[in-house]
Amino acid sequence: MKYILAHDIGTSGNKATLFTEHGKMVGSHVSSYDTNYFNSTWVEQDADDWWNAVCISSKKLISTVKIDPNDIAVVSFSGQMMGCLCVDKQGKPLRKSIIWADQRAQKQAAQIAEHISQRDFYHIVGHRNTASYGIQKLMWVRDNEPEIYEQTYKTLNAKDYIVYKLTGNFYTEYSDGNSNGCFDLVNLKWSDRIIEYAGIDPEKLPDLKPSTFVAGTVTKEAADATGLAIGIPVVLGGGDGVTANVGAGSIAPGKTYCCMGTSAWITTTSDKPIFDEDMRTVTWAHIIPGLYAPNGTMQSAGGAYNWAKNTLCKMEIYDAKQHGKSPYEYMNALIEQSPVGANGVTFLPYLLGERAPRWNADARGAFIGLKSENQLGDMLRSVLEGVTMNLSIILDILRKQVNIDEILVIGGGAKGPVWRQIMADIYNANIVVPTLLEEAGSMGAAITGGVGVGLFKDFQIIDQFLEINSVHTPNPEAVSAYQPIKEIFDDCYFALEKVFTKMAR
Repeated sequence: MKYILAHDIGTSGNKATLFTEHGKMVGSHVSSYDTNYFNSTWVEQDADDWWNAVCISSKKLISTVKIDPNDIAVVSFSGQMMGCLCVDKQGKPLRKSIIWADQRAQKQAAQIAEHISQRDFYHIVGHRNTASYGIQKLMWVRDNEPEIYEQTYKTLNAKDYIVYKLTGNFYTEYSDGNSNGCFDLVNLKWSDRIIEYAGIDPEKLPDLKPSTFVAGTVTKEAADATGLAIGIPVVLGGGDGVTANVGAGSIAPGKTYCCMGTSAWITTTSDKPIFDEDMRTVTWAHIIPGLYAPNGTMQSAGGAYNWAKNTLCKMEIYDAKQHGKSPYEYMNALIEQSPVGANGVTFLPYLLGERAPRWNADARGAFIGLKSENQLGDMLRSVLEGVTMNLSIILDILRKQVNIDEILVIGGGAKGPVWRQIMADIYNANIVVPTLLEEAGSMGAAITGGVGVGLFKDFQIIDQFLEINSVHTPNPEAVSAYQPIKEIFDDCYFALEKVFTKMAR
């Protein structure tokens, strides 16, 4: 029996997952690490914490499952994107990594904007020019820590650093390259134009390769640290948002998934980038060569529902604790008593500002339409409906170029059947629920690794990995009822847009 080891290097920790060559998950282990938040918008992590977590989780998983490390056919990765880790020629980190959530590089984004319009940038990279991406963060290092910039040999994302630690080689691949903000999406290469405007030495960027590229093999030093066998092939894998495409079965045009976590996104697959006239969505380079992953991500989805639980449902939390249940069971029971449209209550889910489709950092959350007869269940239902209607705007943008009638859902928010039915009715699409809701990234990394070393012929092997648990079909009456409510939701946002700006001053 051959095994595939997938590492998912996230924001809170690394999850090591072991799959058989036949697609069965046989074990996983999570090793956590810290994130440093400071100076209001600065967010950093120690790259050695990533490496230690990979070492710990690899050893723990191998010993728990009790396999021979020589039976591992390949190691591959899914990793957090849009970071900036500066390393020297020996691969030593010169400072902590500036991770995806960091927003310090506003001035540097503005410097790029002096030379290239937002629309031109969007049509090169598939993304807006913002402080979130790697090139702007590297510019910040150049402008504020020149001695670090001068010593920088390469700038890496999380998984690329671990690939170096395992193999001694510096690479990135197209999806993570895309997250650097200086990537030519159509031609799959670094954009000379943007790099020139950014004033960055292009030699500091790693070589670009396909996600299935074998970056090297596990060295003796790495084997001693991780418990892996010397010589195991290491495949690059991809950025976490895109490996999830593969793990969710989104491997052909129109195949679509929705991840409903603390934040949420809808991503489809297309054979060309989708450029929205209003630049509300983005497009990533897909793991599969020749394909793209158009996407829209919102800030607060499951996070909004969790906020509602902690703020409005003290009694439900107490009752759940007394009876050994989840408070969401009590909340979902209340929601089922509220009709489509939540008895006239509309919720704007912008508790953390908003990315897609609003791109408005000043946006705020709001309950609108409250009446004296409204109950707690109406407010809770409006939260689920508000999140889903915001995502449906993203879906409608994607549907202009891709036919979408079925959506696979993953993430913690996909656990509740009430919310899944609301999705089916608002999206007017079949909602497909896999048995494993939290493994799309790891599964996608494993399949990418398997294809990379020839263990699998192609990505269609996902059909062997994915086990479907249930399907929710849209209720025609609810679909019709939601159409005017979706218009009201949009109207509420635009009516308050200028108010939000005033409130943010």
